[in-house]
Amino acid sequence: MPQDKKLVTEITPRDEDFGRWYTDVVLKSGLVDYSGVKGCVIMRPYATALWENIRSLLDARFKATGHENVMMPLFIPESLLNLEKSHIAGFAPEVAWITHGGGEKLAERLCVRPTSETLFCEHYKNIVHSYRDLPQLLNQWCSVVRWEKSTRPFLRSREFWWQEGHTLHATPEEANGEVMRMLDIYADFAERDLAMPVVRGRKSESEKFAGAEATYSIECMMHDGRALQSATSHYLGDGFARAFGIQFTDRDNLLKTPFQTSWGMSTRIIGGIIMTHGDDAGLVLPPNVAPVQCVVIPIASHKEGVTEAAQALTAALNSSGVRAKIDLTDNTPGWKFAEHEMRGVPLRIELGPRDLEKGECVLVRRTTREKSTIAIESAPALLPGVLEDIQRELYDEARRNRDAHTSEARGVQEIRDILSSKGGFIHAQWCGGPGCEQSLKDELGLTTRNMPFDLGRIADKCVCCGKQADIPALWALAY
Repeated sequence: MPQDKKLVTEITPRDEDFGRWYTDVVLKSGLVDYSGVKGCVIMRPYATALWENIRSLLDARFKATGHENVMMPLFIPESLLNLEKSHIAGFAPEVAWITHGGGEKLAERLCVRPTSETLFCEHYKNIVHSYRDLPQLLNQWCSVVRWEKSTRPFLRSREFWWQEGHTLHATPEEANGEVMRMLDIYADFAERDLAMPVVRGRKSESEKFAGAEATYSIECMMHDGRALQSATSHYLGDGFARAFGIQFTDRDNLLKTPFQTSWGMSTRIIGGIIMTHGDDAGLVLPPNVAPVQCVVIPIASHKEGVTEAAQALTAALNSSGVRAKIDLTDNTPGWKFAEHEMRGVPLRIELGPRDLEKGECVLVRRTTREKSTIAIESAPALLPGVLEDIQRELYDEARRNRDAHTSEARGVQEIRDILSSKGGFIHAQWCGGPGCEQSLKDELGLTTRNMPFDLGRIADKCVCCGKQADIPALWALAY
């Protein structure tokens, strides 16, 4: 974005201090406020509206593929959580426990859900008895608690909001098909609606979900070159079902154990939107999820007919399917321009007495600050197409940034050189050994983000140990 007419000055420049810039944007754009509970934030109306748009679009995709929403309890008895040992072992350090209720000590500790696999398993055991009861395609929208030591709004907090899908199937083939279907839904949603290009692939053994047989992820690159795990889809096999004694009578009249999946996307994706598209002036929101797609600002609103014309235009825009809002506050036009720019509103319309005389208004794009004059009467028909253009431009720009900061490496020194020069994603061959993976993590902070489906062989030898290697992997510093 051109900076010669910078309106917002209270945000730290992105390239000066990315972490400070991120915090400034989150707070000053009105997304969150800190609460009295350490590690927990208040999602203010603007962030809530953004999450509601994300939820609405995703929920429609889930329901179109046969999934139904449920609401599970917030609490999990300790005995229930302990039934799947590898699962509890993975979450134990982050679990919050309730020991007293109503002033009395509980006979059994209750866990505040960090995730709900165990609750769904208990439910499935009660309702699944025959092949006719399968598949179970369930999802819930809720908050969960994980006692993080270091927190940052959206990216890592002790309580966060998400959706968690949980399904049960008669065969491993059906379950694995579900895992891939949901991963594809997340990828398509991220690219089409969030304008965030993704890398799909399988997680390594050390990075997979606790209790899963396989975990798959979509990874997105932030502006600073770091990766953000944006959604995951897990094949749980029959381990949970066996631990909970879930069985069904199949068509051959034999008792069998079903196979399970889980998958999720959280409010962490809002942090991803900020870090992918934001600039030195604040938020830049993809039109598909922006709470306000166009703000109408009357200029010299005290002049006859200006406010009325701006109100009529706002109503016409909303009728055409554009999420439009009029700013009738008594702040100066310059203040309003800066405020809505900081909040990432994709389009701004300025309408003053002279514009009204000509039957025109001024249209300003958030991404480029490009101004154009359009007929007032044509705006409702024109703006949906402009918003589509902005959506596409944001995706293209994010993809260019990702491609420009994606490199190949064939040795550790080459990785060091890449990290010191431009950072970003690194494609490198891996032997699959956990020792090499841990070595790069300890020495350089890199993790295997996933093993991309569409990444071909880069070399014959492991980037770390030099032994024969068959796995092309994506490595990066990550949030």
